[in-house]
Amino acid sequence: MTRRFYLRPLVSVAYDRQRIDRDRSGAQEKLCGRPDLGFADLELIDADAAPERRVRLIPAEGTNGFTSEDWYHPPFNGEEMWRTFDRIVEPRADYAGLSMDRPRIMGIVNVTPDSFSDGGSFANAQAAIDHGLRLADEGADILDIGGESTRPGSDAVALDEELRRVMPVLEGLRGRTTAKISVDTRKAEVMRRAAAAGADILNDVSAFTHDRDALAAAAESGRPVMLMHAQGDPKTMNDNPRYRDVVLDVFDFLAARIRACEEAGIARDKIAVDPGIGFGKHLHHNVAVLQAMSLYHGLGVPVLLGASRKKLIGQLCNVDDAKRRVPGSLAAALAAVAQGVQIIRVHDVQDTVQAVRVWQAVMRGTEKGLG
Repeated sequence: MTRRFYLRPLVSVAYDRQRIDRDRSGAQEKLCGRPDLGFADLELIDADAAPERRVRLIPAEGTNGFTSEDWYHPPFNGEEMWRTFDRIVEPRADYAGLSMDRPRIMGIVNVTPDSFSDGGSFANAQAAIDHGLRLADEGADILDIGGESTRPGSDAVALDEELRRVMPVLEGLRGRTTAKISVDTRKAEVMRRAAAAGADILNDVSAFTHDRDALAAAAESGRPVMLMHAQGDPKTMNDNPRYRDVVLDVFDFLAARIRACEEAGIARDKIAVDPGIGFGKHLHHNVAVLQAMSLYHGLGVPVLLGASRKKLIGQLCNVDDAKRRVPGSLAAALAAVAQGVQIIRVHDVQDTVQAVRVWQAVMRGTEKGLG
């Protein structure tokens, strides 16, 4: 379902209700129930308007906040508008046993010979297990095991080969770390076996559109899921991606996949979403999505960013070697954290944890309460 109006909170950091003169500053609303992030302005985006009239700023009014807004008349859908607003402000439930009141770091464990950044580095099970344990020691809250590269231009991997890559690593990590374990796969059978072996999260870059049995398998597993937006198949997805408006089209796609999950029996508090940086998106698409990350809080679920070492950093900074894109990766991570993104998927866990903690302390003006 395509909608016309969207709400994007303009986030302010170091939110402290006790320090705000509400009458002079306008009412601040907490973002996703967070104690450290809030907003006093919303962007109202009209997808049908001309570019120069597309975005209107709505400020909170005095102590009443946004309650004076009258969206119960055409062309608005009042129920939809207030439901979106409520989802922006309501606290997020714990996801996979992790509280969503602070940024969580997901460490990448690629068991592939051809991933764009670290393909082949951890292609055997023991090397991947050791790498995963090292990422957990560095502060990763989640370890994401992937046995099929989905970089642009990559070929599909056969089921037996993906299982051969993934299962020994999952089994080797399970029981040796308290970090949550995610399995990055598009295949229903890999999901079933991974869940049976103790995976905590199922992460599908196709949002259960690649394998017709995947959604049912995920629902039957009872595991939390991650839904990513991608336009097209990895082999050809970046050849000629087209959008009405990439930011809004991604929102609509993810909203539809959340509905599909709920209809299949997956509760909303078991769903996280990823706008899919680099998946069927050129540089201008990726930058637009990164700038608008707070929009996706209107979906009412945790938001994940995966921009680590990706091509857009190389395009922006003229860096061909993916391993030299760590500074750009940190910049993308901090920009997302400043918009309330709850999960950051990265190759460089230690660097990201350090950057996020310093950013939090500086923005809050205190070292207390850092995770």
